Amino acid sequence: MKMRIAVGIWGLLLLAMPGCGPVDPVDAVEGLPDTVTYADHIAPLIGAHCMPCHSPGHAGPFALTTYAEVRRKARTIVQVTRERFMPPWPADTAYSRFLGERVLTAAQIALLGKWVEQGMSPGDTAGLPAIPPVLEFAALGPPDLVVPVPGAFTVPGDGRDRFIITKAPFELPRDTFLRALAFVPGDRRLVHHMNGALINYPEGAKADVFAGSAFLDAEQQGGPAAFARLGLANDDGSWPPLVPSAVNYLPGLAPLVLPDGLGGLHLARKGAFLLNTVHYGPSDREAVDRSAFHLWFAPRAPERPLQELALGSTHTPVVPPLHLAPGEVGTFSTRLTVPKAISVLSVNPHMHLLGTRFTAYALRGADTIPLVRIKDWDFRWQYAYTFRKPVILGPGDIIVAEGSFDNRAENPHQPFDPPREVRGSDSRFMRTTDEMFQFFLTYVDWKEGDESVELSGEGRVASTEW
Repeated sequence: MKMRIAVGIWGLLLLAMPGCGPVDPVDAVEGLPDTVTYADHIAPLIGAHCMPCHSPGHAGPFALTTYAEVRRKARTIVQVTRERFMPPWPADTAYSRFLGERVLTAAQIALLGKWVEQGMSPGDTAGLPAIPPVLEFAALGPPDLVVPVPGAFTVPGDGRDRFIITKAPFELPRDTFLRALAFVPGDRRLVHHMNGALINYPEGAKADVFAGSAFLDAEQQGGPAAFARLGLANDDGSWPPLVPSAVNYLPGLAPLVLPDGLGGLHLARKGAFLLNTVHYGPSDREAVDRSAFHLWFAPRAPERPLQELALGSTHTPVVPPLHLAPGEVGTFSTRLTVPKAISVLSVNPHMHLLGTRFTAYALRGADTIPLVRIKDWDFRWQYAYTFRKPVILGPGDIIVAEGSFDNRAENPHQPFDPPREVRGSDSRFMRTTDEMFQFFLTYVDWKEGDESVELSGEGRVASTEW
């Protein structure tokens, strides 16, 4: 989700954690096939745009992998696609454009509608290929290394949030560099998010990276005491270098993949991923989670490391302070002056349940540079959006983020009945019912010609090979 250059300080690691595209005139689409069938028209569309989530073991609440499954949900599919609720793509494509946009065309939506109107003909399903596996990182290929989280964590079915701190240690033949890094939950229905740091041990500083406690309750203990129990310190008691936000996870978020030599992450021979924290959402069933990290190596060191700018809660002042009385609706803003010439690669807006709208842009004199706009915020769908080409910002440009919140009972995402007073939280252990307003930008130092660099879409969106 975000990467940062290594720093030599240890402290509290702060939590860092859909609007629709323009509505096409679906009813006015012409040139559709006279007869629409599942085999010829609908199966490829569902395979490309729906199956990545709606497959067994993935985030979708039901599968859409066969004709029978799609037919059963066909009228619902037509409704949610016409309303642009699905596929989920929160960012407004009329405001800014990104890689991997999950936006159906008017013709594709009309095709689904015509298929239902004609009786949902299966066509020649005998000629369809076998159901392909969902390959989340298909363009990246198999990972070069899988680093498991040791053991397994049991989530009780008691309807409570759980916040866990743990680590995933590793030992390699030599130092290396990563071109991509992904956290892969063992149970996608339970893992709400994960914030991960990277620990790189200097040569000879740590004899056994695998020693230490497995799982700690983050709400009971955190900071240096928890890090000590996990055995994260060097053998002499000093702290190793740390990359505070090397890898993060939210449902639907895939790893950022950059052109060779741009960005990347250094991996020492001995190290560990610090999961600080894993948030397991409320569940009414007991389940066991076994998660892991997937690593893809880079052929050489990056020319320019990834860096990050952070705005909002815990980072820059929110104006006015984020405070909503019961029944109140408000809009808040935060801003940051760009310190140097940078090439912005991706942006990540973040709010919780009461958020309704998010807009971010940069000011350069009288000019406005659009970054991202989410017209209908939905907490369930939060992405890091990668631009098709870097957005160039210069020293003195002002980044502005604006967020609207609705603390009324009428808000369908209101978690309390009746509504309660809400204040912006700066805690590491926020529940979904706490509120936040943040904006993150991933960038590299600017270099002449960056405005023409084509960023890779590989790995950003899960796919099937239908």
